[in-house]
Amino acid sequence: MKKLLIYMLLLQTAVLLSGCYDRKELEEQAYVISIGVDMTESEDVFRFTFEIANPEVGSTVSGPSTPEPVQEVVSVLGTDFLSATSTANVSVAKEISLDQARVVIVSEKLARSKKFIHLMQTAPSTIDLKLNSQLVISKEKAEEFIRTNKPKLESRPHKYFQYMLDRAKETGVIPNAPLVRFFQITEGDADLFLAPFATTKKDPKEEYGAEDNYTAGKVSIKGGNSTQFIGSAVFKEGQMIDTLTGEETRFSLMLDTTLPQQDIIANYTDPLRPGFDLAARVQADKVKVKIDYKPTGKTNIDVYVSMHMNIFAVPSTQNYMINSKNRNILHASLEKQLQEEGEKFIKKTQEKYKLEPFYWSLHIRSKFLTIKDYEKADWANKIYPNANVRLHVKVRSLEFGKILRESDLRKVRD
Repeated sequence: MKKLLIYMLLLQTAVLLSGCYDRKELEEQAYVISIGVDMTESEDVFRFTFEIANPEVGSTVSGPSTPEPVQEVVSVLGTDFLSATSTANVSVAKEISLDQARVVIVSEKLARSKKFIHLMQTAPSTIDLKLNSQLVISKEKAEEFIRTNKPKLESRPHKYFQYMLDRAKETGVIPNAPLVRFFQITEGDADLFLAPFATTKKDPKEEYGAEDNYTAGKVSIKGGNSTQFIGSAVFKEGQMIDTLTGEETRFSLMLDTTLPQQDIIANYTDPLRPGFDLAARVQADKVKVKIDYKPTGKTNIDVYVSMHMNIFAVPSTQNYMINSKNRNILHASLEKQLQEEGEKFIKKTQEKYKLEPFYWSLHIRSKFLTIKDYEKADWANKIYPNANVRLHVKVRSLEFGKILRESDLRKVRD
């Protein structure tokens, strides 16, 4: 009996230990932090670029004097993510792992082609590639983008993408675009999908506009890293059709009820001194969308947006803080500016795209008993392009930071 118990204990121990048979040490794996994909002259062959991080650079273990490079960039040809990863391992000693891949960078040329949707269908079947990785569209070739991008302040390249995407999403100038959201919206076939737009190439023109009225490459910056993340690529039915500026991207995020609202900083025209702008931090509340569906007429869509604004800078030095009359003028002006810009963008989506990037199709699905009825009503081609969309903007509070009053320049220059 004792021997039987011993054998059973040994058998259980062997079963538990067998779970470690496929264990791999960290130093045996090469971790990819970004994947780039470009078109080739062949019909179904793509160029995959893997940016592999060196975990020893910048760590306290290796010390600051390590002579090793911070990354290794390898480009190979392949038909899908999995086979390309296997091919790249021909020249990389360690086993390539996609577990830590933060971004999938696709060139604009490929994103605008019909090949793109076929390429993306291979992503979910790649076990290591997580669907929370961000999809980024580069203006130039993805390989060129990865090789040119050289962060000045981040020795670890994976930290650069993490900080850059997190910060840009907080300011609202690029969208949150995990791969899983791309598949959800594309398969739903009723909304537009937005992906961050980036480039390492600068436009030589030096023109100043609103801080968010740009797309990647058009912001005039001297020095530092040449890479810019601003604006978004617009996808319809799994294919890129256009780009949006940072300002239009902000409205897209602001009117989407499925996304958490972030604090964003933006400029607005000073109502008493139109030659000046005001800098304000905007915190939008939960957006409410009400749809009055009419099968035989125009559907009414009412969108309610309330927000809180904190004025940080008043270069014109107009007295908006103490003077209640001026403050009322500013309050009304801010609401009007937000209302007009929002309505302008909504009209653009109805007339130019015939679809919306706000995921409003979710709010009308409850109006139908079956999926077949919903598909027959045709949100994309019949309902939304012809709908009567009414935007209601309300600035609930107006604050002025820590300053109690602005300087009186007349006394300063007396």
